[in-house]
Amino acid sequence: MAGTTPRIGDKAPDFNLPDAKGEMLSLASLRGNWLVLYFYPKDDTPGCTKEACSFRDDLHALEKLGAKVVGVSVDDSSSHAEFAKKYHLPFPLLSDKNGAVASKYGALTNLGLVKIAKRYTFLIDPDGVLRKSYLSVDTSRHSQEIIDDLSALQQIKS
Repeated sequence: MAGTTPRIGDKAPDFNLPDAKGEMLSLASLRGNWLVLYFYPKDDTPGCTKEACSFRDDLHALEKLGAKVVGVSVDDSSSHAEFAKKYHLPFPLLSDKNGAVASKYGALTNLGLVKIAKRYTFLIDPDGVLRKSYLSVDTSRHSQEIIDDLSALQQIKS
């Protein structure tokens, strides 16, 4: 059963997952930067490809705002490696094989024998606090929406 989605202002649930190369990446290792943590259902499917490529295309704008992008799905590291190579994705894709991290974020759909991540995104501040949740994502404009929200959040904080 999926957990509940963390609330704005909560500490973001920690994670430590392997990327496409099998190297571990944790929330703690990303502290000090804004983090766009996005969950997606499946590598190399139309909606997931559109979303990933939008993040790729907007990565420079996101990085200028001090943000890192990290994708998470229940696909394995080798699937992530193929997906990243095919679409030249320059950010980490993490493998949450058993869905434990997706569950902590309320982003797991358990269909009995099959588990998939919901298309949820979380904007986490440099201190590891959840600042914005996106539980209904339009893949064609999602990365721009995050850029706009991140700019607004940074103006509030400064």
